[in-house]
Amino acid sequence: MTKLRLATTWLDGCSGCHMSFLDMDELLVDLAGQIEVVYGPLVDRKDVPEEIDIALVEGAVSSEHDLELVRKLRANSRILVSLGDCAVTSNVPAMRNHFPVKQVLECGYQQNADRNQSIPSDVIPALLPQTRPIHEYIPVDVFIPGCPPCAKAIHFALAALLKGETPDVHELTRFGA
Repeated sequence: MTKLRLATTWLDGCSGCHMSFLDMDELLVDLAGQIEVVYGPLVDRKDVPEEIDIALVEGAVSSEHDLELVRKLRANSRILVSLGDCAVTSNVPAMRNHFPVKQVLECGYQQNADRNQSIPSDVIPALLPQTRPIHEYIPVDVFIPGCPPCAKAIHFALAALLKGETPDVHELTRFGA
């Protein structure tokens, strides 16, 4: 049996959706026979592979790096899933949208810093003017809301996708739940 190639990533968010993914516990063992995780924070690969069957993307698009990554994932994935409220609506990361990028950086790296009060230019990706949900930049095939979505909802969606079905998770999760 050929395993489906699964990629995961988180952009601007807290990684709570990945924690819910791991909270599937023994259900992960069941899925392991059907999927191969080819990219993500739990895999040592640094580049986005080609021919991804399903990509789970958590977090909002806030930086040039996020935008580049989500575009690569979309280009290389058959099915792209917007996982969690940050990915679906931009949720908490979008709270910075009320302030200019320069003010956000000054607050974080100068006003609130005890030492080395300077804005780094080499080690952090350039912030976009606004934080936005994934679907504002690329087509999304499946939306799984929740902050974070529960493990049961993620498992239900993955099981349906593995069967070639489109999951309907509205009874299992909702925004903020």
